[in-house]
Amino acid sequence: MVTKSEVDVCVVGSANLDIVVPVPHHPVSGETVLGGDHVRVGGGKGANQAVAAARLGRSVAFVGCVGDDPAGVELRNGLITDGIDVSLLRIVRGAPSGIALIAVGPDGDNSIVVSPGANSRLNEQDIEAAAAALLVAKVTLLQLEVPVEVVTEAAESAGGLVILNPAPAQALTSRLLESVDVLVPNETELALLTGSSVATTFDEIVDQARLLPAARTVVTLGAQGALLVDETEMHHQPAPTVHAVDTTAAGDAFCGALADVLAEGGSLADAMAWGVMVGAATTLRFGAQSSLPTAGEVADLLQLP
Repeated sequence: MVTKSEVDVCVVGSANLDIVVPVPHHPVSGETVLGGDHVRVGGGKGANQAVAAARLGRSVAFVGCVGDDPAGVELRNGLITDGIDVSLLRIVRGAPSGIALIAVGPDGDNSIVVSPGANSRLNEQDIEAAAAALLVAKVTLLQLEVPVEVVTEAAESAGGLVILNPAPAQALTSRLLESVDVLVPNETELALLTGSSVATTFDEIVDQARLLPAARTVVTLGAQGALLVDETEMHHQPAPTVHAVDTTAAGDAFCGALADVLAEGGSLADAMAWGVMVGAATTLRFGAQSSLPTAGEVADLLQLP
């Protein structure tokens, strides 16, 4: 178990059991599509990011909730297997664990329906219980699959760098955004946060990012890599070319990789470069946590020299 004095990364967020089905195409309203055999894998944006950072070599503590059902046992055991401290993972009696229903098309793109279950029960008392871990963690990783008021409390309680992945996108208060050191939206989330149309050029992305109170924004661009925007400049990091089989958790892998480098004291530009590599490698395997690579596997999957 990771002791609170050894925490590199503290993740506050969701844990879901993902039920993943490959489909020939994504259904339209009213359509039934016959898919392939389903698989059950650990997921949830918070748990994915925790596993991503742990597999890259970081000591990680996870703050969240699961139900008192078989899925909750499965999710908790999966985190333990990856060496993650689950002493702050609360078991909610009488609540179902979160689940996600994921359809994956032939091109690797996915559509997801999430039932939050116990994740929605995470509360401010859980953040108080996690105060020691949040204070000493070099990086705190946050997302929005748990109540936003809890995310805000966690951001304000953090003693290190705060990374917020604002997904799924929703209206955010200045109070939360001003507590964030690095904001990591994709293009769609950035547009929703700023009340804009989805940007089609880098200049439009930069203009939108500078509307937000966060000092630094890293916009993930899928196959185009990522764009770092601060008050005075921008930096584009291309992604390696891959033939994706499943894009599930690629964004979470990117966030875990950011935390990996920043916890070591590296620059955000270096963290972003590592993030696009880890994210690209993740798309080459099926599932969420099942696809997240170790540092050594990144080079192997991308066939790097």
